[in-house]
Amino acid sequence: MSSVTRPALAALGLAAGLLLAGCSGDADATGGGHDHSATSAPATVESADDDAYDGLHLADPYQKPEFTLTDSAGAPFAFADRTGTGPTLLFFGYTNCPDVCPTTMADIALALRKVDPAVAAETSVVFVTTDPTRDTPDVLGAYLDQFDADLPTPFIGLTGDQEQIDQAQLAAGVPLAEDMGQTHSALLLLYGTDGEADVAFDAGNTGADIAHDLAVVAAE
Repeated sequence: MSSVTRPALAALGLAAGLLLAGCSGDADATGGGHDHSATSAPATVESADDDAYDGLHLADPYQKPEFTLTDSAGAPFAFADRTGTGPTLLFFGYTNCPDVCPTTMADIALALRKVDPAVAAETSVVFVTTDPTRDTPDVLGAYLDQFDADLPTPFIGLTGDQEQIDQAQLAAGVPLAEDMGQTHSALLLLYGTDGEADVAFDAGNTGADIAHDLAVVAAE
Protein backbone atom coordinates (compact mmCIF):
# COMPACT_ATOMS: atom_id res chain seq x y z
CA MET A 1 0.00 0.00 0.00
CA SER A 2 1.34 3.40 -0.90
CA SER A 3 1.88 6.13 1.63
CA VAL A 4 -0.95 8.37 2.77
CA THR A 5 -1.13 12.01 1.83
CA ARG A 6 -2.55 14.01 4.72
CA PRO A 7 -5.04 16.73 3.82
CA ALA A 8 -3.79 20.31 4.04
CA LEU A 9 -5.25 23.77 3.92
CA ALA A 10 -3.42 26.42 1.89
CA ALA A 11 -4.66 29.83 3.00
CA LEU A 12 -4.10 32.77 0.67
CA GLY A 13 -5.40 36.05 2.09
CA LEU A 14 -9.06 35.75 3.05
CA ALA A 15 -9.83 32.75 0.85
CA ALA A 16 -8.10 29.53 -0.12
CA GLY A 17 -8.61 26.33 -2.02
CA LEU A 18 -9.47 23.37 0.18
CA LEU A 19 -7.12 20.45 -0.49
CA LEU A 20 -8.52 17.00 0.20
CA ALA A 21 -6.71 13.69 0.40
CA GLY A 22 -7.68 10.08 0.73
CA CYS A 23 -6.69 7.34 3.11
CA SER A 24 -4.54 5.60 0.55
CA GLY A 25 -2.42 6.72 -2.37
CA ASP A 26 -0.94 10.03 -3.40
CA ALA A 27 -3.88 11.46 -5.31
CA ASP A 28 -5.35 14.79 -4.17
CA ALA A 29 -8.70 16.19 -5.22
CA THR A 30 -10.43 19.50 -4.73
CA GLY A 31 -13.88 19.70 -3.22
CA GLY A 32 -16.97 20.53 -5.20
CA GLY A 33 -19.06 23.68 -4.92
CA HIS A 34 -22.77 24.42 -5.04
CA ASP A 35 -23.54 22.80 -8.35
CA HIS A 36 -22.38 19.44 -6.96
CA SER A 37 -20.67 18.45 -10.20
CA ALA A 38 -17.35 16.70 -10.61
CA THR A 39 -15.92 19.72 -12.45
CA SER A 40 -17.08 22.46 -10.10
CA ALA A 41 -14.67 25.00 -8.64
CA PRO A 42 -12.75 24.22 -5.44
CA ALA A 43 -14.35 25.10 -2.14
CA THR A 44 -12.97 28.21 -0.50
CA VAL A 45 -12.51 29.05 3.14
CA GLU A 46 -12.47 32.30 5.01
CA SER A 47 -9.70 33.30 7.38
CA ALA A 48 -10.43 36.00 9.94
CA ASP A 49 -9.31 36.68 13.48
CA ASP A 50 -12.92 37.07 14.63
CA ASP A 51 -14.17 33.93 12.88
CA ALA A 52 -16.73 32.12 15.03
CA TYR A 53 -15.51 28.69 13.88
CA ASP A 54 -12.44 26.66 14.84
CA GLY A 55 -12.86 24.48 11.75
CA LEU A 56 -12.69 25.53 8.11
CA HIS A 57 -15.20 28.33 7.54
CA LEU A 58 -16.64 27.72 4.08
CA ALA A 59 -17.06 30.97 2.19
CA ASP A 60 -19.51 29.19 -0.13
CA PRO A 61 -21.63 26.95 2.14
CA TYR A 62 -22.34 23.38 1.09
CA GLN A 63 -26.04 22.52 0.79
CA LYS A 64 -27.30 19.40 2.56
CA PRO A 65 -27.72 16.71 -0.12
CA GLU A 66 -30.72 14.49 -0.68
CA PHE A 67 -29.95 10.80 -1.13
CA THR A 68 -31.27 7.50 0.14
CA LEU A 69 -28.93 4.63 1.05
CA THR A 70 -29.09 1.51 3.23
CA ASP A 71 -28.30 1.73 6.94
CA SER A 72 -26.58 -0.86 9.13
CA ALA A 73 -29.93 -2.49 9.91
CA GLY A 74 -30.54 -3.03 6.19
CA ALA A 75 -33.27 -0.38 6.02
CA PRO A 76 -33.56 2.60 3.64
CA PHE A 77 -32.24 5.86 5.11
CA ALA A 78 -33.20 9.18 3.51
CA PHE A 79 -30.33 11.41 4.58
CA ALA A 80 -31.92 14.86 4.36
CA ASP A 81 -35.25 13.79 5.85
CA ARG A 82 -33.76 11.84 8.75
CA THR A 83 -31.18 14.40 9.89
CA GLY A 84 -33.11 17.66 10.01
CA THR A 85 -33.71 18.11 13.74
CA GLY A 86 -30.17 19.00 14.85
CA PRO A 87 -26.59 19.43 13.66
CA THR A 88 -25.37 16.78 11.21
CA LEU A 89 -21.83 15.55 10.61
CA LEU A 90 -21.27 13.79 7.25
CA PHE A 91 -18.14 11.85 6.25
CA PHE A 92 -17.28 9.56 3.35
CA GLY A 93 -14.76 6.79 4.03
CA TYR A 94 -14.33 3.04 4.41
CA THR A 95 -13.91 0.63 7.31
CA ASN A 96 -10.52 -0.78 6.27
CA CYS A 97 -8.94 2.69 6.20
CA PRO A 98 -5.73 2.68 8.28
CA ASP A 99 -5.69 6.28 9.45
CA VAL A 100 -7.88 9.18 8.30
CA CYS A 101 -11.23 7.43 8.79
CA PRO A 102 -10.73 5.99 12.29
CA THR A 103 -9.04 9.20 13.41
CA THR A 104 -11.99 11.25 12.16
CA MET A 105 -14.52 8.98 13.87
CA ALA A 106 -12.53 9.09 17.10
CA ASP A 107 -12.38 12.90 16.94
CA ILE A 108 -16.15 13.05 16.46
CA ALA A 109 -16.68 10.74 19.44
CA LEU A 110 -14.39 12.93 21.56
CA ALA A 111 -16.29 16.04 20.45
CA LEU A 112 -19.64 14.53 21.41
CA ARG A 113 -18.27 13.74 24.87
CA LYS A 114 -17.10 17.34 25.30
CA VAL A 115 -20.24 19.22 24.21
CA ASP A 116 -23.40 19.75 26.21
CA PRO A 117 -25.17 16.37 26.41
CA ALA A 118 -28.29 17.93 24.89
CA VAL A 119 -26.29 18.99 21.82
CA ALA A 120 -24.68 15.55 21.56
CA ALA A 121 -28.09 13.87 21.74
CA GLU A 122 -29.52 15.89 18.86
CA THR A 123 -26.44 15.56 16.60
CA SER A 124 -26.55 13.07 13.71
CA VAL A 125 -23.27 11.45 12.65
CA VAL A 126 -23.40 9.80 9.23
CA PHE A 127 -20.59 7.69 7.76
CA VAL A 128 -21.10 6.78 4.08
CA THR A 129 -18.85 4.03 2.80
CA THR A 130 -16.80 4.55 -0.34
CA ASP A 131 -16.14 0.78 -0.46
CA PRO A 132 -19.63 -0.76 -0.78
CA THR A 133 -18.27 -4.12 -1.96
CA ARG A 134 -16.71 -4.87 1.42
CA ASP A 135 -18.68 -2.55 3.70
CA THR A 136 -21.95 -4.42 4.14
CA PRO A 137 -24.53 -3.15 6.65
CA ASP A 138 -23.23 -5.62 9.27
CA VAL A 139 -19.62 -4.55 8.72
CA LEU A 140 -20.53 -0.86 9.02
CA GLY A 141 -22.52 -1.46 12.20
CA ALA A 142 -19.68 -3.36 13.88
CA TYR A 143 -17.14 -0.73 12.82
CA LEU A 144 -19.09 2.26 14.12
CA ASP A 145 -19.91 0.48 17.39
CA GLN A 146 -16.24 0.89 18.26
CA PHE A 147 -16.73 4.65 18.46
CA ASP A 148 -20.28 5.33 19.64
CA ALA A 149 -20.92 2.71 22.33
CA ASP A 150 -21.08 5.21 25.21
CA LEU A 151 -22.66 8.09 23.30
CA PRO A 152 -26.28 9.30 23.50
CA THR A 153 -26.75 9.01 19.74
CA PRO A 154 -25.51 6.10 17.58
CA PHE A 155 -23.41 6.76 14.49
CA ILE A 156 -25.24 5.95 11.25
CA GLY A 157 -23.45 3.85 8.65
CA LEU A 158 -24.76 3.90 5.08
CA THR A 159 -24.00 1.77 2.05
CA GLY A 160 -25.53 0.96 -1.35
CA ASP A 161 -24.46 -0.03 -4.81
CA GLN A 162 -21.59 1.82 -6.48
CA GLU A 163 -23.85 4.09 -8.52
CA GLN A 164 -25.75 5.14 -5.39
CA ILE A 165 -22.52 5.85 -3.53
CA ASP A 166 -21.19 7.91 -6.43
CA GLN A 167 -24.41 9.91 -6.62
CA ALA A 168 -24.31 10.58 -2.87
CA GLN A 169 -20.78 11.97 -3.13
CA LEU A 170 -21.71 14.20 -6.07
CA ALA A 171 -24.83 15.41 -4.26
CA ALA A 172 -22.74 16.30 -1.20
CA GLY A 173 -20.23 18.19 -3.37
CA VAL A 174 -17.19 16.06 -2.54
CA PRO A 175 -14.90 14.42 -5.12
CA LEU A 176 -15.67 10.90 -6.24
CA ALA A 177 -13.57 8.28 -4.47
CA GLU A 178 -11.00 6.39 -6.52
CA ASP A 179 -8.92 3.22 -6.14
CA MET A 180 -11.91 1.09 -5.06
CA GLY A 181 -12.92 3.75 -2.54
CA GLN A 182 -9.54 4.00 -0.85
CA THR A 183 -8.69 7.49 -2.14
CA HIS A 184 -11.57 9.67 -1.06
CA SER A 185 -12.54 13.04 0.34
CA ALA A 186 -11.16 13.72 3.81
CA LEU A 187 -13.67 16.51 4.45
CA LEU A 188 -16.02 16.24 7.44
CA LEU A 189 -19.03 18.48 6.80
CA LEU A 190 -21.10 20.03 9.60
CA TYR A 191 -24.65 21.05 8.62
CA GLY A 192 -26.99 23.18 10.67
CA THR A 193 -30.76 22.84 10.79
CA ASP A 194 -30.93 25.40 7.96
CA GLY A 195 -29.57 22.72 5.62
CA GLU A 196 -26.24 24.46 5.06
CA ALA A 197 -22.69 23.53 6.02
CA ASP A 198 -20.85 26.75 6.85
CA VAL A 199 -17.96 24.87 8.43
CA ALA A 200 -16.00 21.69 7.74
CA PHE A 201 -12.98 19.89 9.17
CA ASP A 202 -9.94 18.07 7.83
CA ALA A 203 -7.07 16.17 9.45
CA GLY A 204 -5.61 19.47 10.69
CA ASN A 205 -8.55 19.85 13.07
CA THR A 206 -9.10 18.21 16.44
CA GLY A 207 -11.99 16.84 18.46
CA ALA A 208 -11.93 20.07 20.44
CA ASP A 209 -12.42 22.05 17.21
CA ILE A 210 -15.41 19.91 16.29
CA ALA A 211 -16.90 20.27 19.78
CA HIS A 212 -16.55 24.05 19.67
CA ASP A 213 -18.22 24.35 16.29
CA LEU A 214 -20.99 21.90 17.15
CA ALA A 215 -21.94 24.19 20.03
CA VAL A 216 -21.87 27.22 17.70
CA VAL A 217 -24.02 25.55 15.05
CA ALA A 218 -26.47 24.16 17.62
CA ALA A 219 -27.00 27.67 19.01
CA GLU A 220 -27.74 29.25 15.63
